[in-house]
Amino acid sequence: MSTIHPTAVIEDGAKLGENVTVGPFVHIGAEVIIGDNTSIASHAIIEGHTTIGKGNRIFSHSAIGTIPQDLKYDGEDVELIIGDNNTIREFTLLNPGTKGGGSVTKIGNKNLLMGYVHLGHDVILGDNCILANGATLAGHVELGNHVVIGGLTPIHQFVHIGDFAMIGGASALAQDIPPYCLAEGNRANLRGLNLTGLRRHMDREEINALKAAYRELFEEGQALQDVAQRLFEESSSEKVKNLCKFIKTSKRGIPFTRKEKERG
Repeated sequence: MSTIHPTAVIEDGAKLGENVTVGPFVHIGAEVIIGDNTSIASHAIIEGHTTIGKGNRIFSHSAIGTIPQDLKYDGEDVELIIGDNNTIREFTLLNPGTKGGGSVTKIGNKNLLMGYVHLGHDVILGDNCILANGATLAGHVELGNHVVIGGLTPIHQFVHIGDFAMIGGASALAQDIPPYCLAEGNRANLRGLNLTGLRRHMDREEINALKAAYRELFEEGQALQDVAQRLFEESSSEKVKNLCKFIKTSKRGIPFTRKEKERG
């Protein structure tokens, strides 16, 4: 049985699952669907064509599903989809998609969005990501799984960040970051592999293969695309192949490391 505070406003048509908790002064729009065992704290707003899965925790003053911050938006039918077991902290802003970007913003499962995080229109977020306070994702940004974004970090539109990557706090990211890598700075550059994250999820043999590939790709001064193609063809490591495939298909380019820039 759901628990709904008497000051909450739930418009006709909204669908709430079992054991949903709705706090004081929450507003839930008519097209919203909320899954079982989700809690919504005071003063949160959930609007638009928004579907929220099971077991989510939505904290106070979140604004979820409000119209995209895109001047081209003209009232089209767009959508926000949120998976299961996410934690969405205070003052987060999550916008739906736009017609030009596929009409859907999609958030996976078991993500932590800390206070004041903004996910712009048409963002795709994988599973088990952590976005620290004030991280800001512009439209069309795509994150893989197990990505960590440091606090106060803006990410340019159309940037793609691969699995297990980490972006340091107070960075400004304008290019793609390959999986397993660490980047930081303004503008952000690659600084190596995200070894702390990799050690939590991979064995030593996989990490060593990635270390060797990283050296060849980013530290030996060779043409990046050529090395990526060769390693993709020669390596027996699926992780290395995944890294090389990301580089080969990047549309915004990979930021040079500081070492590469010094080499000219």
